[in-house]
Amino acid sequence: MPKLQGFEFWSRTLGGARHVVAPMVDQSELAWRLLSRRHGAQLCYTPMLHAQVFVRDANYRKENLYCEVCPEDRPLIVQFCANDPEVFVQAALLAQDYCDAIDLNLGCPQMIAKRGHYGAFLQEEWDLLQSMILLAHEKLSVPVTCKIRVFPEIDKTVRYAQMLEKAGCQLLTVHGRTKEQKGPLSGAASWEHIKAVRKAVSIPVFANGNIQCLQDVERCIQDTGVQGVMSAGDGPTRPASLLPAEGNLHNPALFEGRSPAVWELAEEYLDIVQQHPCPLSCVRAHLFKLWHHTLQVHQQLREELARVKTLEGIAAVSRALKLRCQEDMLQQEEGARPKGDLPFFHWICQPCVRPGPKESTKESSGGRSKRALEEEEGGTDGLSKNKQKKQLRNPHKTFNPSLKPKYAKCDQCGNPKGNRCVFNLCRGCCKKRAFRETADCPGHGLLFKTKLEKSLTWKGTQPGLQEPPQTGPGAPGGFSEVVGSALA
Repeated sequence: MPKLQGFEFWSRTLGGARHVVAPMVDQSELAWRLLSRRHGAQLCYTPMLHAQVFVRDANYRKENLYCEVCPEDRPLIVQFCANDPEVFVQAALLAQDYCDAIDLNLGCPQMIAKRGHYGAFLQEEWDLLQSMILLAHEKLSVPVTCKIRVFPEIDKTVRYAQMLEKAGCQLLTVHGRTKEQKGPLSGAASWEHIKAVRKAVSIPVFANGNIQCLQDVERCIQDTGVQGVMSAGDGPTRPASLLPAEGNLHNPALFEGRSPAVWELAEEYLDIVQQHPCPLSCVRAHLFKLWHHTLQVHQQLREELARVKTLEGIAAVSRALKLRCQEDMLQQEEGARPKGDLPFFHWICQPCVRPGPKESTKESSGGRSKRALEEEEGGTDGLSKNKQKKQLRNPHKTFNPSLKPKYAKCDQCGNPKGNRCVFNLCRGCCKKRAFRETADCPGHGLLFKTKLEKSLTWKGTQPGLQEPPQTGPGAPGGFSEVVGSALA
């Protein structure tokens, strides 16, 4: 059967999917994908997999794909990060029998992607990307897709998308942010960029960014003309404030247009995990997201959730949170409104808007650093908020610099000196001086003089080896031969 391409691939293989769950590292595992599919998701991606590790490590393949598939989890696209055409194709060949397409990650903006030279940090290397997509398109039995970020310039973004299409990309997901827009500096995703790409290419396009409810999905499709909308963990945005929010991870029923009680989805997810186990770190992370707003109210249970070491323990904390929420519901006065800016009460699934940078921070702080401001706010002990949290975990450790013992400094370099050093130096400086002067420093365990004397004494007892006694590090056959190699 010939390989389907473009719109035929989207309509027949992917079933014309409009509601898509993004690839999320350690967050879009099988159990979460199945939960999302039960509540309106029509297409899911695996977490981003590292192509080079996937090729060389059989356990990595087994744990991240081969044991992470089931008949209900289709259609499915496997995403890889890679920067070498041969390695990318080798990994894709090992994965293609377990999925419906292979996606190349060209959108990850994180520092780990910069260090590994993949993701959004390849977007200027068009020759390399062309060769990767072209080779994969020729060798694979399933289509190749790409997930990209935009350039600041719309016309360059359009040319970028056209280049990928020409190389063999059969479906393009466009995250409407640049690689610099991440974390608290994310801002709003540009649907104008996405709309321009959709008009310029003849393959299906998915939009990513500014999606926090079903109405946003419909509005995005109408405004941009895309075939589908992807919801991730860091995409949705409140347009008025330009602050990044959380979509699918806080409400997996987003594509149903529902905002159910948190415990309903938490219990369903934990039941799926019993059938399809995954690392405890994934489960804990999902529960932190689902219960995010409630954990701001019942913070003692947040500590419990962080400490538990078993799936049963996590489930117990989730049940305790459910009971607390039900008590809050009973105590809620008629006509009361949610606190703060939340659209619903804390026990309802809803987006989480992360705080962005305060525009007036620099002016109000008088140019002082964030750490300096934290130390001022740290209370009577002068500790920053971060150090106060560490002190709670390590109550016997001293974090206040004023309470720590003061160390005497080395006379030469300023490092802490040895307490019993005969030269009042640190070990490094002491070693150099002791060698130069053929001296001992018991405080640092350096015995150059003693070793030299032992060497000369031993030579004096050996027939044919007696020489005129010479001292100093340059003595022939003496000290320099005995200990010189130790200093090389």
